[in-house]
Amino acid sequence: MEPHTIVSREEWVGAHRAHLTDEKAYTRARDELNRKRLALPWVKVEKTYTFDTSQGRKTLADLFDGRSQLLVYHFMFGPDWEEGCPGCSFGMDHVDGALQHIEHHDVSFVAVSRAPLAKLDAFRKRMGWQFRWVSSADSDFNFDYHVSFTEDQIRDGKVFYNFDTHDFECDEMHGMSAFYKDENGTVYHTFSRYARGDEPLMGAYALLDIAPKGRNETSSMMDWMRHHDRYEDDGRQ
Repeated sequence: MEPHTIVSREEWVGAHRAHLTDEKAYTRARDELNRKRLALPWVKVEKTYTFDTSQGRKTLADLFDGRSQLLVYHFMFGPDWEEGCPGCSFGMDHVDGALQHIEHHDVSFVAVSRAPLAKLDAFRKRMGWQFRWVSSADSDFNFDYHVSFTEDQIRDGKVFYNFDTHDFECDEMHGMSAFYKDENGTVYHTFSRYARGDEPLMGAYALLDIAPKGRNETSSMMDWMRHHDRYEDDGRQ
């Protein structure tokens, strides 16, 4: 930790009062960004996507579960993987407590991965999660929403992710997409975000950001993070 100046209580209040001006500016800028997001254009979902669920095959429209809005978390869990991505798991650790609130505000939530449903169910049980998790194993959904990549794309080292082409080799990435279903049952893709765009989902970061050491990430982002049942494996407290 960098050394800090130790001051009187009066000086401390003055410094924090000045900082509060910046905090309020950030809040207003965030509100404006949210307003612009809601004003973005939509696109009609023309393809019929189907998913394996614990209640049988379901379409994307079915996943709304009687509500008009749907949030889809693109969870990194490939068909041959033995467990889900630790970073995605970190994000999903924050979801269950919010579901009772958003579902009463006309919003449904579901995680989607390409792994078989049996693997998803087993990992969800291990993690103690309650949110819905469905498999897109027999669907183009992950590829069309640019979170899974073909062998040709991986071999060429060129994948389209986060609205741009990148030079990296990876079969799965993460993100979140939002959808709206109108009274006629037509589904629209309203928004997607990827990479660090998922960060607001992770409430633990909001807590760490005001802790004395902040995020305290050294070699790379999230280098400290584990599946929540694995922290004791490396002696971390």
